[in-house]
Amino acid sequence: MGLGALAAVRTAAAKPAAPKKGEEDVGPGEDLMREHGVLRRVLLVYGELARRLEAGATFDAGALRESATIIRTFVEDYHERQEEDFLFPRFERAGKLVDLVRVLRAQHAAGRKLTERIQAAARQPTLGDAHARTQLRADLLAFIRMYEPHAAREDTVLFPALHQIVNPSEYDALGEDFEKREHATFGEDGFEHAVARVDAIEKTVGLEDLASFTPKA
Repeated sequence: MGLGALAAVRTAAAKPAAPKKGEEDVGPGEDLMREHGVLRRVLLVYGELARRLEAGATFDAGALRESATIIRTFVEDYHERQEEDFLFPRFERAGKLVDLVRVLRAQHAAGRKLTERIQAAARQPTLGDAHARTQLRADLLAFIRMYEPHAAREDTVLFPALHQIVNPSEYDALGEDFEKREHATFGEDGFEHAVARVDAIEKTVGLEDLASFTPKA
């Protein structure tokens, strides 16, 4: 699948989805963890592209651009803003996990700087320059190295602790706020569209077969 197919997926994702008969009841913690799933799948793509850069192999620059766009729009401008607007202030006001939140905020800022460089490098002429390829590989690996533990710490420490600082009604209201912002930002089914875009990228770089990750006996 090439650039045309990736563009088609993005066009389809931009169209409003048909109304569904009954919305999923997803709490804020599960919602954020699902979004981390999108992040982790892009990290796999970044890892594959970093390996190809090291080996001097070619790849579709569109896959890199689309991956970085998902990181920018879905992860940084949406998912992380949810955390910064709704979660982090609650922990800071409660005096809970404030050191963790401080590090998470700093990593969000560092990640955005890396994404700026990755997006700037995601051009075919850039990918033909040896020095630029080395720098791009370093940025991809730095992004992966930071976000793997970042997402894991949020999933296992921060998100579960949310139940300790908000009551059940506030927790449910937070989930509704997340849903409203998702619809306002992406229309219906923003998460599903993000997953569809990642599916297309994985096909482009040959990562779509889950069985291929199974070690040989």
